[in-house]
Amino acid sequence: MAPRILLARHGQTEWSLLGRHTGRTDIPLLDEGRRGAKLLGERLRRAPWNGLPDLEIRTSPLSRARETCEIAGFGDRAENWDALMEWDYGAYEGLTPARIQELRPGWLIWRDGVPEGETREQVSARADEVVGWARSADRDVLVFAHGHILRTIAARWLGEDISFGSRIRLDPTSLSVLSWAYGAPALERWNDTGHME
Repeated sequence: MAPRILLARHGQTEWSLLGRHTGRTDIPLLDEGRRGAKLLGERLRRAPWNGLPDLEIRTSPLSRARETCEIAGFGDRAENWDALMEWDYGAYEGLTPARIQELRPGWLIWRDGVPEGETREQVSARADEVVGWARSADRDVLVFAHGHILRTIAARWLGEDISFGSRIRLDPTSLSVLSWAYGAPALERWNDTGHME
């Protein structure tokens, strides 16, 4: 069987709750985020996941992703990887989409990028690095990271431009799986938050 990549988005933070673009600012989890990470870990220890004993695990080094990984019970097996850090939002760091629209009407990050931050091409290249690593593995892999980089990884897994990420929402502490269907890259599971209910 070809390898799959499991994607875990970090738990809720104050900025994600408020809709503020949180790139490289190291915002800690809220209590709700820690609770979600615990529930995600419990889910991954039950069937069909059974604790994912053979998976290689990597995490963004930013504390909100790393702490989600640790609380979920995978911290001792996870390697930090800068390729999983969130998009560097540059001048738009900490701003809400509504505020950015006031400054730049019609703006869409997936099409327009950000000033003084990472370009779309740079983010796409990081996502391609993650996809290449996952596809070259001899087993499934699990990553803990952030909303925009995970949506970009999904787009690139499917062979799409990163603008595809604008069409696939991703909630805090969600679980997604990228796999294969009929020999082609596919979304097997997306934005699954069933463990939070």
